[in-house]
Parts: sequence; C-alpha cells; structure tokens
Amino acid sequence: MASSDSDRNRSPGPPRSRPEVRPVLGLTTYLQQAQTGVWDVPASFLPAIYLEGVTLAGGIATLLPPQPVDQAIADRVLDGLDGLVITGGRDVDPASYGQAPHASTDEPARDRDAWEFALVRGALARGLPILGICRGAQVLNVALGGTLHQHLPDVVGHHQHQLGNARFNTSAIQTVPGTRVAALIGESTDAQCYHHQAIAELGKGLMATAWDTDGVIEAVELPGNEFVVAVQWHPEERLDDLRLFSGVVEAATAYASGRTQVTRERVTPGSRSEATRGKETA
Repeated sequence: MASSDSDRNRSPGPPRSRPEVRPVLGLTTYLQQAQTGVWDVPASFLPAIYLEGVTLAGGIATLLPPQPVDQAIADRVLDGLDGLVITGGRDVDPASYGQAPHASTDEPARDRDAWEFALVRGALARGLPILGICRGAQVLNVALGGTLHQHLPDVVGHHQHQLGNARFNTSAIQTVPGTRVAALIGESTDAQCYHHQAIAELGKGLMATAWDTDGVIEAVELPGNEFVVAVQWHPEERLDDLRLFSGVVEAATAYASGRTQVTRERVTPGSRSEATRGKETA
C-alpha cells in the first residue's frame, strides 16, 4: 500500500539503543561418582552457587563438563564463550608439574585436568577473560609451567586453610597495590578458604597479587589488558560480595561487544558480502 505524505513526513524519532550484550561464561565441572535419590552414577556437576555468582553479576552461565579432548575441540567450545571460569575441585595431578604425589594428594582426575588445561591454553591464546577459583588458580599456574605445594600443613605448620568436613575457614587477605585484584576488592578482604594445596613457583608471566598472613599466595593475575585473574579462596561462598564475579562478567561483556562489533562491520544491513558480489558478476 502506498504511503501518504503524512507518513513520509513523519519523524522517525530518536534512534533505538542496542540492548547491552549479556556475555556467556563457561564454567568447568566435576566428573565423578555422585548420588541423587536412588541413583549412584558417574556424573558431571557443579554446585549451584557458582552459577548464581555469574548470573547475579549479569552473565549467562553454561557448564563445560570434562570430555575427550584435543585442542581443536576446546577451541570449538571457546568459540561460543565470552569468558571462562575454572572452578574448584580435586587436586591437580602432580605429574603435570613434575612431582610424585604426596600421601595426602587426591587421586588424579586426569580427564578434568586435560580438559581444563586445553581450555586455559585456548582462552589465553584468544584473550578470553578468565577467572580461576581455588583449584582454578592452581590449574592456571600449572598450565603456565608453575608448581604447587602439595600439602600446606607441611609448609605453614597448621591445618587452618582446610578444616575438613566441608567447613570453610576465614583467611585475612592482603592485596598488592596497583594490581587488578586490588582494584576489584581493595587493600584487604576476609576470604572463605578450603584448600590444602597452594601455588609454589609461579607460572610464566603470572604475578602474585594477594597473600595471606602465612605468606601463602592467595591471588595471581597476568599483567596486561586481558582479564586473567585467579584466587585461591572461594568467592562463590559469599554472594553478598560479587566483586570478582562482576569483574569477569564486565570483562566478558567487553569481549562480547568487541566480537559483535567485528561481526557487524563484516555484514551491515543492506550490504552484500564479497562472495555474494562475486557470484553476481561471474
């Protein structure tokens, strides 16, 4: 139907703003025997508080279960993500950093180790934001060539970092001024800890950015523009304080926005790709 003069002369109004991109963050999971109801089966799972940390901070959470992996598979998964969270769990296999296992070290979860190492390598290569939590800090460190203290009581002389029986303890954390971690959480914080291992020698490029009163490294980061932060404590246990989750979600939002902008520049409304034009002129 033909438009009237009044239709043609009507002001289009103010331009509509594009909705903010909500980033998708992948969270790694356990893979071990689990019971629910009458079932007792090998299962991939993750405590819901991790998901809540991401969603409360404005992100979209998706789970990344351990699976048969090569770097191409990990990269294909990372193609759909704007950020990566390496979560807590069992001890990293000491063989991956050239040590024999301590008597207190968990039986290795090698499938999960290999999966998370591949995800970390791929994420670092593409500048994808990373947040490591507890085991996640250790995975990041080992992936970059670092080592771990396998049993902290041998180093600090007590068991206060891991009380056992799923009881978290509180550690006083001091951050390094001028670091990303300090910008996120301030000069100090009280952190929920549950770990009997910790970072020993730092991986290549990593900087220790927080310590506890025992001299244990409690946070690391990669200096630079990309968001690569890992903490030895459990921020998901204190969802009244979302600063770390908000930090990685904000970085993932910027990553997603940059990727969307690149896509928009490649194909704009009303334009034709080079391939299409080539077909039309052939």
